[in-house]
Amino acid sequence: MSTSLFSTLKLGGLNLPNRIAVAPMTRARTTQPADIPNEMMAAYYSQRASAGLIVTEATQISPQGKGYSFTPGIFTKDQIEGWKLVTKAVHAAGGRIFLQLWHVGRMSHKSFHPDGKPVAPSALSPDAQVWIVDPETGDGGMVNCPVPRALSVEEIKDIVEDFRNGAKNAIDAGFDGVEIHGANGYLIDQFLRRSSNQRIDGYGGSQENRIRFLREVAQAVADEVGAERTGIRLSPYITQRNMADDEIIEVILKAAKTLEDIGIAYIHLSEADWDDAPIVPDKFRHDLRTAFSGSIVVAGKYTKGRGENILASGLADIVAYGRPFIANPDLPRRFAENLPLADFEPSTLFGGTHKGYSDYRNYGEELELV
Repeated sequence: MSTSLFSTLKLGGLNLPNRIAVAPMTRARTTQPADIPNEMMAAYYSQRASAGLIVTEATQISPQGKGYSFTPGIFTKDQIEGWKLVTKAVHAAGGRIFLQLWHVGRMSHKSFHPDGKPVAPSALSPDAQVWIVDPETGDGGMVNCPVPRALSVEEIKDIVEDFRNGAKNAIDAGFDGVEIHGANGYLIDQFLRRSSNQRIDGYGGSQENRIRFLREVAQAVADEVGAERTGIRLSPYITQRNMADDEIIEVILKAAKTLEDIGIAYIHLSEADWDDAPIVPDKFRHDLRTAFSGSIVVAGKYTKGRGENILASGLADIVAYGRPFIANPDLPRRFAENLPLADFEPSTLFGGTHKGYSDYRNYGEELELV
């Protein structure tokens, strides 16, 4: 039987009814001041429960791991209780949902850290921006990241435990599994690349040492919740945020072999989604298949046609869609019936109310205007 977006798939202990996933997307709608998930978020995710799998927005594992305003956490009792609203609503609607575990590293802002310094493998600037809400005006905007400070070895070990605890808390909150965010210039990705990691201890230098932090995090999470409930997101071809590294493909493939040994459920490739983004070559996709026998998820400006093609090629098992799911909560139905797709409103992507968030309607239903 040929593989398509509408084929079933066994992922770890889950049986997915289709291979269309909701990609993780930061939307910054938590209840303040404690970054608590809420009923509005429960409505948003449950509306998209017809996807084969939902991966939540990135969720910080500790106060230190935060980099953007109003993003959710998974380290306090109130946050866990807030996420229970989400998982209960998604499961009631027949869906399956993984929580994405996040430590941003140097992709952060001084206001989130007592000493004004985000942390990183090395004290190197990301030359990047994060979305921060001005406490005086309440308005959000992109602001520059400061130069971070380098982590000590003991602090690195503490962060590994924060990932472990975050995974435990996610399962306690009712999630079906967790996805480790190891992509897009955040902390795990920073350890993998020479451009952001110039350590001389056991977490830097050689390729094997640069993989060490990823390996320890993945092993800790898998030990805590089960390898079959664990995935990871990687971004080998993304170079923005001062992340260009001519060794990264070799490092990622070595990391994939390590993840194969741990036995995690899937690797999620974050592919760039801007117009002139680098193309992921088929050779890399074949090499990844050789190194890793679990499922492969892809995300990055995929259309229905591109998604069908990569599944048919055997180079991916699941296609995750981000922006198309924002304005089209019933995206699987629209793909199946070749229905037109609605456009989302960019100004409502980050922060705000349910407008431009949970008020998008299924095909044939009128948009609720407020």
